[in-house]
Amino acid sequence: MPGTAADLLRLLQLEDLDRDLYRGTQPETSRQRVFGGQVAAQALVAGVRSVEPEYAIHSLHSYFLRPGDTTVPIIYDVERIRDGRSFATRRVVARQHGRAIYYLTANYQRPEAGLDHHDVMPDVPGPDHGLPMSQLARSASDRAGDDWDREWSALDVRHLGTSTQGLTPDPAHPAQARLWVRVNGDLGDDAHTQLAAFTYASDLTLLGAALVPHGIHITDPRLQAASLDHTIWFHRPFRADQWWLYDQVSPSASGGRGLALARVFTQDGTMVATVAQEGLIRVREG
Repeated sequence: MPGTAADLLRLLQLEDLDRDLYRGTQPETSRQRVFGGQVAAQALVAGVRSVEPEYAIHSLHSYFLRPGDTTVPIIYDVERIRDGRSFATRRVVARQHGRAIYYLTANYQRPEAGLDHHDVMPDVPGPDHGLPMSQLARSASDRAGDDWDREWSALDVRHLGTSTQGLTPDPAHPAQARLWVRVNGDLGDDAHTQLAAFTYASDLTLLGAALVPHGIHITDPRLQAASLDHTIWFHRPFRADQWWLYDQVSPSASGGRGLALARVFTQDGTMVATVAQEGLIRVREG
């Protein structure tokens, strides 16, 4: 996986094959399947290339259909669904071996003024008070720490706690997790590159929130876990390479699936995005 911000930028630079047809490269990884955040981020980039520069993405909705093969490139095929005066809609299908592995629908809007309000950011300590995720992984095992350093060092993640450890218990929300996150390096000033990098990072920790009240870690060998769908609403511009609070809560888990929601805040307290994901969290007994 990308080891630096520069590696992540290269991952987001798709190759033009034809009009609305692109090819995405694969990073070196020991993972057995493509990271969902990578496919979502590359698909976002593909869709952005088909709209006029004055349009900004405001939402994406997507489904992970099949595990991706880490040994071959991914083809991204963009369909121009609608171009209006205020909004534009695109559908992107990611393919490998002639089969769809991921579908994304994205909507874009010309910036305009309007009514404005947002939630207040929770009262949390700053990133310097969070535990680096590499240290948290290493507390589980040296192997887990080495795996984090090898696969995820392009991201700086600081763990603040969960509803069972570190956060004030909230009976109304038994499954919570909070983290500070940023890309570990400068991504430049392109707004869509920043949002693509955020999309990449947004898939990393959400399912873990659904496991909190059950005492199961995402790396537990009994657990079969996979992202099923992923949605992001972008409310206001922000940078993925500057700290953002990932305030995660899982309102429900049942039927082998867990739902996680997250509010995203910048350090000044501005709410900039909302993320939702449902994933497979199937526990295999024995």
